Parts: sequence; structure tokens; C-alpha cells
Amino acid sequence: MDVPSYSLAERDRRWALARDLMAAEGVEALVCYGEHECVELAPFAPDAYFSNDRPGTIVVFCRDAAPVQLHWSNQSIATHLDAAKRGTQMWIAPENIRAGSVFQPGRNAAGIVEVLREHDLEHAAVGVLGLDLVPPWHLNPIMPYTLWREVLSQLPGVTFKQVGTSFMSATICLSQEEQAALRYAAKTGDAMARAMVEAAAPGATEAEVYAAGMAAAFRAGCQAPNMLMWSGPGFVAWGPPTWGYRPEPPRTLTDGDVLLAEVFSRFGMKESQHQVAIAIGDVHPDIEAAARIAQASYRAGLAAARVGNTFGDLAEAMMAPLKQAGSWNIHPLVHALNPFGPVGGFGAPGGLDQIPGASRYGRLFELPTVGAELPLAPGMSWSLEPSAVVGGRAVNLGGTVIIGEHDPLELNPYTAQLLRA
Repeated sequence: MDVPSYSLAERDRRWALARDLMAAEGVEALVCYGEHECVELAPFAPDAYFSNDRPGTIVVFCRDAAPVQLHWSNQSIATHLDAAKRGTQMWIAPENIRAGSVFQPGRNAAGIVEVLREHDLEHAAVGVLGLDLVPPWHLNPIMPYTLWREVLSQLPGVTFKQVGTSFMSATICLSQEEQAALRYAAKTGDAMARAMVEAAAPGATEAEVYAAGMAAAFRAGCQAPNMLMWSGPGFVAWGPPTWGYRPEPPRTLTDGDVLLAEVFSRFGMKESQHQVAIAIGDVHPDIEAAARIAQASYRAGLAAARVGNTFGDLAEAMMAPLKQAGSWNIHPLVHALNPFGPVGGFGAPGGLDQIPGASRYGRLFELPTVGAELPLAPGMSWSLEPSAVVGGRAVNLGGTVIIGEHDPLELNPYTAQLLRA
């Protein structure tokens, strides 16, 4: 299997980026808290970014010293050991890897405190990744309250500083090696979508379509952590299939249905996203109309996804066809990928509140566009995922786009249309 990989030059680039970030923020150390492994949507994994290793650790940079990685148990250290034995070029040396538990320093407050004290940083300024919000997925910081409370109590002389925005700005333009990994993920996402189209037919269940897409990802060696999916003759619902969290049978597809899915394909901790819309037989005219509006939004996004524009320009351009048609979007039309951060608004008045029964809910959610001021630059990756609603029937479509030096690089034109089963 011919797949891309990351070199030691990529490691050195990322470690230099960490030290440049520390210098720019005026801090002498950087604590990178990562989500535990096996997370689904929107991984926040700066630990894996700097270690190229199993996620779910804490990586700490202190001045110019090599980073220290704190593990939760010997299990993850064993994977590092055996990976090295089979020839993998590991980024962090064994001498700088430590495991611990509630009883000894490791991936916990005691481990962070131990490393900072070893470098005489009890009265220094220290940057932290894990204290910032990452809307719309993490509207609260992911740092555990009890862990951070203990760090603060043991290091009262340290000035801790949130640096998540700076990290996002520093890493959002992908290197050539990272773009290669993203291209592989995007290629696999297309294979997932094609497999789903083949499986979607009257009499098949949502679960069978889901399984077909997941199997295509796993055969390519990509992690497909989750999939959002709904089906029916028309709906505005959005999220994972209900049989994934509620004990009930998966829905059986019928002629005239539309199946909408958001497919995630991840390789090398770089994620592509694919908005799969499958018409099964002859669908309602409102679905066809919604697909045309979403396609117009996608094309407007491609036209605006260029150096010289801001993310706000991109988001506004994609919203214009919906406003012109009197439609609305059930989720962001566009958001950043790798890492997550800037995101287009959704939930504005005039959307879900038009649907019968919506007025019974105590409060509806509105998210304004976040990060509108960010200038577009080569190497940025974005999910262009326009949705449009006509007559209470939604369609979403789109895929992953990389900002180029001149024109945008459209990785997934296949899913930027209403597909036919």
C-alpha cells in the first residue's frame, strides 16, 4: 500500500514552530494537553501533533530542551517500544517519555508540575494548549477541572497563558507532507462515498450504507471515527443516526428518500470531510431545489477561497445564494480543518424556528461566524459543506478544499453534487 508518511524534517519543523510560538507569546514553556484516544468528531490533539504518536498524552516543551511526553500508563509506552522495534522512526526519545497514574507523576497534574520544576520554572510564564474554546465543538475548554486546579495549587508562582489561538494560526497552513496526508484522507473519503452510493437502494438499511462507507475507509488504512447520517423523504435533522445512541432498528430506505451523511476520513491526524447526499429514485422537487441552492453556495465558496480574501468573505459568499433563495442552513456552510477553529454561522432566526413545533423548545441556538477576520493563505484546508432547506427538506453537499497560491484545490468534487443511487 503506497501511503505518505511524516519525516524527521517534519518533526523539526513542528518543534521549531512550538519554540517560535513560545517566543512570540513570551513564555518559557508550553504545555500541550491532548484529548484521550478514540475520540470521534473534532479531535483536539496537539500532543499527537508534536509527537507523531498515540494520542491521549501531554507534551511539555521547556525552553530549548527536547519535549517531554507524559503517558497515562505503560500500555502506551509499550506501543512506542514495539513500534521502534519494527523500524518506525519515533519522534520522542524513550528517555523523555514518562508514564504514571493517580499515585505517581504521569499524564496528570503531578507530571506537569514535575517537569516544570525540573526546569526551574516555578515563577515563569507558561503557555497552555487546552484552556481555549474551539467552537462549535468545544464550547468549554477540554482541560479537566480537577487536573488544572491541582496544577494551579502546586505552582502558585507560575503565570499560565492561553495560547490556543496562536497555535491555530501557526499550524493552519499545512506543510507539503501534511497536505499529502490530507490528500490521501480525501481520496479515501471519496471511496467511502462511492461505496455508500452503491449500497443505497430501497430495502437497504441506513446501517448497511454506513457499513459500506466505513469498510472502504478501513481497507485504505484510514480512521473513520464516526459518520453523521439521516434519511427520509424530507427532514431538517442533522447528527449521528439515532440507532447509534438509542436502542432501535436502523431505518430502511424507500424509493423517494434522500440520504444525507457527513463522512469523516482521517489519516496522519489530518481530516477530510465529505457531505454525501444520495437521492434514491425520484425525490421531492424541494430536494432538487435545495440541492441547486447548495451547489450554488459551494461554487460561490470556491470562487471566494483565494488569497486576498478573509474567512469572513468566504462565509458571506457562501451564504449569499441561500439568502437570495430565501433558504437557510442547518449547520455551518464552511469551517476550518486541521486544526479546527474558524467556523461559519448557523442557527440564525428564520431557520429552524420556521419548522412546526420548534416554538415549543425553550431556547434555540445561534452561532455567529467565528474567526471572520482570518486572512486566507496557501495551505489552509477548509470543509465547504453548504446545506440548504426548501419546504422543510434539507440537502447538504461538498468536500475538502485547500487554499492554493492562486486557485483553490478542490479535493472532492464528487460529493459537491446530489448523487443518484
